[in-house]
Amino acid sequence: MKSIAVFCGSSDGNDPQIINEAVQLGQTIAQKGMALVYGAAKIGLMGKVAEGALNAKGDVIGIIPNFLKTKEIVHTGLSELIITDNMHDRKVIMYDKSDGFIIIPGGFGTMDEFFEITTWGQLGLHTKPIGILNSNGYYDALIAQSKMMVERGFLKQENLDAVVIDSTIEGLLEKMNNYQPLPAPQWLNKEGL
Repeated sequence: MKSIAVFCGSSDGNDPQIINEAVQLGQTIAQKGMALVYGAAKIGLMGKVAEGALNAKGDVIGIIPNFLKTKEIVHTGLSELIITDNMHDRKVIMYDKSDGFIIIPGGFGTMDEFFEITTWGQLGLHTKPIGILNSNGYYDALIAQSKMMVERGFLKQENLDAVVIDSTIEGLLEKMNNYQPLPAPQWLNKEGL
């Protein structure tokens, strides 16, 4: 992986361990020679991840829709800043510029990004690794819900297994580097969409 998109909150939240791990994640991505791709904000966990990568002299690509680009929100010290027309275009460019995706704590926006990129993988639209950094048990309930979806027949185990999960940065990156993508679904081809 040469670049990783990180989906996370535009708020800091109230857990110091999660805040510290956001900075460490950005730093680790940079130290491993990968570019960070993220939502271009200087606030919240987004800003913390960028801060970690920039302090480690990493390349940081921020992508933000024009309506969110205000002096208070957008990070002006990035390696590259891309302004989009809307949220959908932002996600498409983040996808195009990334070799893998990491989800760290966040709210509805983070969940939207996670479920969309995971669904794209399930549909065979990409074969890039998707990882959840389960900081301080933040995603325990989501993982339990996903297992319930498998138990109740709404999600295939192989699709759940395609999302790699770890509670440590190094462990997650190792799993992502060793990721074996699912075979493309037989019932679907990209041209038919």
